[in-house]
Amino acid sequence: MQLNQFIDHTLLKPTATPEDIESLCKEAIAHQFIAVCIPPSYLKHAKSVLKDSNVKLATVIGFPLGAMTTEAKVFEAKDALANGADEIDMVINIGMLKGGEANYVENEIAEIKKAIGSKILKVIIETCYLTDAEKEAACEAALNANADFVKTSTGFGTGGATFEDVDLMKRIAGDKMQIKASGGIKDRETAIKYLELGVSRLGTSSGIKLVTSEEN
Repeated sequence: MQLNQFIDHTLLKPTATPEDIESLCKEAIAHQFIAVCIPPSYLKHAKSVLKDSNVKLATVIGFPLGAMTTEAKVFEAKDALANGADEIDMVINIGMLKGGEANYVENEIAEIKKAIGSKILKVIIETCYLTDAEKEAACEAALNANADFVKTSTGFGTGGATFEDVDLMKRIAGDKMQIKASGGIKDRETAIKYLELGVSRLGTSSGIKLVTSEEN
């Protein structure tokens, strides 16, 4: 199986330098990954490196805690588009969801989707902090708000993607919304299992290893 067109080649650690981002973009071009996922401050630099390639440019909004105001997230999303982003990975307000304020979460997602129009919106629900009922509520909020994807994790929480969570998310998303699994995907076998469960994107910093390791 060709994994490269499912991979968002990701570098979000706080110590990432401009040189690191440039290397990431060159790796994405070399391995024909579908996208890179980087911090917003590096979008212009990354755009210049990716300009003659088919690699899409994704960035993160309200990252990694999700607790900013809706207005701040909307501004951040518009700013990201102005700087060349093709796709937005946003973090929901986790505390609001856990407090029973699913409408707040849905409205916030809808505001960001409205702000970015036809650009891809991926909604990070940070599954490690949620009960199954909360995961379902988060997925329903994303679906109702016309998000393009629902995504498991930031990679900065207490846990990453799990097969069980993806299964649950797929039950809500059906074929109306795509799923991105991220956090802890470090080997080819795990990646393939996620794709078999219905995931259409993999967020990972181990992309090169996934595509260069020999098939069993």
